[in-house]
Amino acid sequence: MESSSPISRRTVLAGLGLLPGRMLLGQDATFSAGVKVVNVFANVRDKKGEIVKGLTKDDFLLDEDGVKQTIRYFAQESDLPLTLGLLVDTSGSQRRLIEQERSASYKFFEQVMRQDKDVAFVIHFDFDVELLQDLTSSRKLLDKALEELETPQPLRRNRQGGGYPGRGRGGGRQGGGTNLYDAVMLASDELMRKQAGRKAIILLTDGVDTGSKVTLSTAIEAAQRADTLVYGILFEDTEMFGGGISISLGGLGRGGRGGIGLPDGKKVLDQLSRETGGRMFQVSKKQSLERVFEQIEQDLRHQYSLGYTPDSTTAVRGYRRIRLTTKQKGLIVQTREGYYPS
Repeated sequence: MESSSPISRRTVLAGLGLLPGRMLLGQDATFSAGVKVVNVFANVRDKKGEIVKGLTKDDFLLDEDGVKQTIRYFAQESDLPLTLGLLVDTSGSQRRLIEQERSASYKFFEQVMRQDKDVAFVIHFDFDVELLQDLTSSRKLLDKALEELETPQPLRRNRQGGGYPGRGRGGGRQGGGTNLYDAVMLASDELMRKQAGRKAIILLTDGVDTGSKVTLSTAIEAAQRADTLVYGILFEDTEMFGGGISISLGGLGRGGRGGIGLPDGKKVLDQLSRETGGRMFQVSKKQSLERVFEQIEQDLRHQYSLGYTPDSTTAVRGYRRIRLTTKQKGLIVQTREGYYPS
């Protein structure tokens, strides 16, 4: 389904049942013989932050809920197809950054996506969440979706339809807002969950949600259930609210976007990324958005793939915590913190 016209979550809910998932071993798969296999994708870095290659299965230690597990499947670099979701904050506070986001995203898709192997989709969010381009391998359609990125306009704000079921576009959101958590929930639950293989959400935002129906914890759980990494990119216009006002990293929230009472965007993105196995980046004068995308590309190209069948006999169906380390001291393993058994 490679339509270039933007559709909302309501349309997604009606139509996504027709999208076939690719027949690949997912991160939480069951073979026909009834053997449960959990796949874990991981990056390993040294103290300098450099990617460590060449490790073997015997270099890793893995446990689930404190119980040691045997790694049965291992590959140094995964060549599985990649599903990418680009989620872009188009709320008013981001309007002066959208052109930079668009330009860098063009290049990112060009460098990362392999023809006829990888697929991606594009979502933008502000007072509503809108799917600009469904899953596709077409660079032409993805580029067209990027061209449609814009901050809210009165005409779009007054259009009917869209949003979450039971409310029209703008219904209950006439004062504006940023539905970041809703966007992560939509991408994970309605798009990523049906896919197999490697999956990553790239989230471009200042990290401040002011209008979502769901909570941060619900958004994180949706990504975890979809076995999807989230790479949060903190990209903000520090001069938007009065000339260089920056984030307050104290416990009360931000000073630049309404002050006390709003969530700390950096902490939000760090939690989203860390608990799903991704990484959080902050765009600055020293680290451009293009450089951030290059680092994410390196992550996705140099992943270890490990698979195990849980040795625990527990019947608990809730969240199961994973701990993956290396025998060699001083190495840092980046992976998801756990999973929900299906």
